[in-house]
This record gives sequence, C-alpha cells and structure tokens, in this order.
Amino acid sequence: MCETCGCGDPELVPVEVHEDILAGNNRTAAHNRSHFRSQSLVTINLMGSPGSGKTALLETTARNLDRPGTIGALSGDLATDLDAARLRDAGIRAAAITTGSACHLDAEMVHHALHEFDTASLEYLFIENVGNLVCPAVYDLGQEVNVVALSVTEGEDKPLKYPVMFRKADLVLLTKTDLLAHLPEVSLDRIEESLAQVMPQPRVFSLSARTGEGFEPWLSWLAALPRGADATNAASIATAARPQEVRA
Repeated sequence: MCETCGCGDPELVPVEVHEDILAGNNRTAAHNRSHFRSQSLVTINLMGSPGSGKTALLETTARNLDRPGTIGALSGDLATDLDAARLRDAGIRAAAITTGSACHLDAEMVHHALHEFDTASLEYLFIENVGNLVCPAVYDLGQEVNVVALSVTEGEDKPLKYPVMFRKADLVLLTKTDLLAHLPEVSLDRIEESLAQVMPQPRVFSLSARTGEGFEPWLSWLAALPRGADATNAASIATAARPQEVRA
C-alpha cells in the first residue's frame, strides 16, 4: 500500500496549500447568495438520497402554498429532465441542471443555470440537489438553508452513516410517513435518536407528500424564513430554522 499512496517515501515532497480547495466555489456561492438576497428570494438547498421523495415533496408543497406561482426550482440530475418536467406539471417554474457524471451540484452550475432562468416574482427557489447523501453536503450553492429529505424506508441508521449531511442540515423532513403502517419494524423514535447524535439541535418534521399529512408545520417554517436584508443576519436564520419536532 505504501508503494501506492506514497507514505514512507523519503523522496516525497510536501506541498503547502495556501487556498481552500473549495475557495473558487465559495466565491461563486457568495455571488449567488448576494443575487438571491437582492431579489428577496429565499433559496433552499434540498438534499437527500435517490428516491427519498424530494420531487414529490416539492409537488405537494407547491399545491399547498397560498401563492403557488411563487415557487421555482432548479432540479439536478446526472441525466434527463424528468424531475423538472414533473415540477412544471405541478405549477412550479422549473429547469433542469444535468451534471453528466458529477454526483452533486456546485455553485458554478447554479450560477450558469440562473442566466437562463427567470426568478422574477418568485418568493422561493428550491435547488433540488442530485440524489446523494455525501458530496452535496460539502458544496455551498448560495442557499440560505439546507433541508434534507429522509424517507422512513431508508433505515434508522442513515444519519449515523452519513453524519456530515445531517450535521449541515437546518431541517430534516422525514418523508413517506404514510408507509409506516406497512413497516412495523421502523421506529420514528430510533430515527430521531440517530439524528440527535449527529445534529447539534435536531430539527425534524414528519410528513407525507402522498396524503398531505404534516405539511402545515413545514409550510409555516418556510413562511417564517427571513428574506432580503433580514437574511444577512445569521442569527435570524438560525432562529427561523428551529422548529419543534412534529409528527404526522
């Protein structure tokens, strides 16, 4: 192994790193954030595994908003615009970002997409990240908050296996709760115990996009998020993004 990785090689030359490897991404993210705030646009980075219910969550959210035409979405996937097409059918102004082989979105991808995406009159912009519980947590896109969708079918130990994702989350949405009646071995208490071990202050809503149960607290949370100049106050964001646990 040492022949492969170089450890123990007396001729190995150390290299000083003078800039964060993500510095370029972070600069673009700051530019995106400034743009969003100038439009009083609340931007949410929605992350989760493939099949966790991210697209269904947005469809039901749009149908239950007081002003459904005020929600937009950039939907990331390796290929196809199927999710973006679903969102448009639900009344969401949506565009696809196809990444090819990249397993996450980055700030430059979002910036490029914004050149051809009209955000005028929108109040909320969801960035539906590529289905993945690893890489998306690392890349700042310019969002105000991170929301993670975790399906009850994914296993009670997912937060323990992917702690960075949940540590970065401002809110976790336990999705597909309508399936709990068919999953007697799954315990919401154990999922929440796992979240409590990796999140500084566990923030959880339980809901079902299929039945609509549990959506009122989620929509109220969205409505309370600060926007524009108010969003520059990190404390106000932290306060708004601190719901009590609610189960559907």
